[in-house]
Amino acid sequence: VPQMVESARSHDFTDIVLVQEHRGEPDGLIISHLPFGPTAYFGMYNAVLRHDIQDSEDIGTVSQANPHIILENFSTKLGERTSNILKHLFPVAKGDSKRTVTFVNKSDYICFRHHTFDKDKETREVTLQEQGPRFDLKLYQIKLGTMEQTWAENEWVLRPFQNSAKKQKLAR
Repeated sequence: VPQMVESARSHDFTDIVLVQEHRGEPDGLIISHLPFGPTAYFGMYNAVLRHDIQDSEDIGTVSQANPHIILENFSTKLGERTSNILKHLFPVAKGDSKRTVTFVNKSDYICFRHHTFDKDKETREVTLQEQGPRFDLKLYQIKLGTMEQTWAENEWVLRPFQNSAKKQKLAR
């Protein structure tokens, strides 16, 4: 990992996204912003890959256009921090882009969806076509450094079994 991060830094990469899997099923996602962090650690659930979507033969190839980003229900300080980490993964979309990437926060699970859309000029009706993949994320840690910095300070850590009167959630 340290060699990968150093190589990415030297080639002016802005982020590293690392997907962890167990027996062929993705189960974790690490997003590390370069050159100095932060790094967000997510558990991944209910992953449906692009080739497993029902109408996958109708999808075609993925457009190279930058997608529009939709962030829903990230209203707390932690939610805003998480949405900043997620939205900076993508460059700014042009106005004529037909791709959307959606992150919706429901009970601290972030649902990811990727669609293309077409707008009928006469009826102004919009139709969505799922492009995949789709999955749910559960944030469990944010570190202030990059992923190879084991000494980096924890900004936030999920503690599900801690009794407290005030629990910080992504959205209320």
